[in-house]
Amino acid sequence: MPLPLVYHEDYSPPFPAGHRFPMEKFRLLRDHLVDSGLTSDAELQRPELCPAEILALVHCPDYIARYMAGELSYEDQRRLGLPWSEALARRTVRAVGGSLLTAELALRHGLACHLAGGTHHAHYDFPSGFCIFNDLAVIARYLLEAGRVHRVLIFDCDVHQGDGTARLLEDEPDAVTVSLHCEQNFPARKAESDWDIPLPRGMGDADYLKVVDDTLNYLLPLYQPDLVLYDAGVDVHKDDALGYLQLTDAGLAARDEAVLQHCLGRDIPVLGVIGGGYSKDHAALARRHGILHHSAAKVWAARGLG
Repeated sequence: MPLPLVYHEDYSPPFPAGHRFPMEKFRLLRDHLVDSGLTSDAELQRPELCPAEILALVHCPDYIARYMAGELSYEDQRRLGLPWSEALARRTVRAVGGSLLTAELALRHGLACHLAGGTHHAHYDFPSGFCIFNDLAVIARYLLEAGRVHRVLIFDCDVHQGDGTARLLEDEPDAVTVSLHCEQNFPARKAESDWDIPLPRGMGDADYLKVVDDTLNYLLPLYQPDLVLYDAGVDVHKDDALGYLQLTDAGLAARDEAVLQHCLGRDIPVLGVIGGGYSKDHAALARRHGILHHSAAKVWAARGLG
């Protein structure tokens, strides 16, 4: 079978022209993966909406209700940075459902990738940095409470620290939060992950890849997780608008392949979400995000998974 990929047409709702969040990148990513022959529309798996009771495993029920009704305070709207609409609200819960489906597929097949996800700045009762509900924390808590896994490791390679994930899971000993991020970047006030690895501005491919290899060679044997949630943010790229690191396309591909090989080489299922990525050239950004899926397909084929 082909590499399991998860997507839904809800992911790119109508959005104000010129907004700095590239909402159409999810649709463009889907188009790129189909046009490049990696998948077909029929092969993409469509998720259901995430039920409110599953969101409430990590988020305040009142916050969930206020967001879905479009009743966030001005302060919360400012923190979020996205204009509310019914379509965006539906997209938000659909995307968390997509990450949950990707987790199920990863546990079943060893590897699966989402064409969205990685909303790691969302907190218990407020949004932040374009993130409304935290799919990484939701997956971890849901699978742990359901007894589907005994330990989850979140390996977050977005250029920004996964502060929301760290705070939401700080009292969950079986959810290990790991954040590789540019030290001088959003958020200004960092949380405390289980493992924070701050990186200097300007770091390039070779130094970055050594950090990835060293980190996984140490942490995977130490924790022996039953599942790795991999946030493959491309805002570490040298051309990203909000990044400050200097990875190339080749560096991204090497990073993604390394993470997947580290996990699968230890028989640890892994799911990939796309994380952050920002550029005025949305088509180029979609291709950049697609590096994850092309790298995963390469690993999938090489290992004969499915």
